Amino acid sequence: MSNKLLVNRLDKRVSFLRPTDEVDEYGEPLDDLIQVCTTWAAIEPLRGQDRYAAKQENAEVTTRIRIRYRKDIDRTMFAQYQDQTFEILYIIHPLLARKELQLMCKERQ
Repeated sequence: MSNKLLVNRLDKRVSFLRPTDEVDEYGEPLDDLIQVCTTWAAIEPLRGQDRYAAKQENAEVTTRIRIRYRKDIDRTMFAQYQDQTFEILYIIHPLLARKELQLMCKERQ
């Protein structure tokens, strides 16, 4: 039954991107991202926190992205929804049931 509840919330198309392994003529890694897959997801903002550190204002938003279980998602990837890009900080496998992944993310600024 809990799987049906998850399916009802997967209403956003999210693309997962991986940094390329290619380098430029100076041996520096390129900033290009390669699309790995696109899947349905639920995006849930968890908290918003404004910080004032080193005389600079930083805004950090922590977000949980829920998707169906996939083997090919790891922490080196980024999740992109429309014009927002999220850095994956942690991957949680609830109950190790291989039904769902919860990706704890931080929005890239």
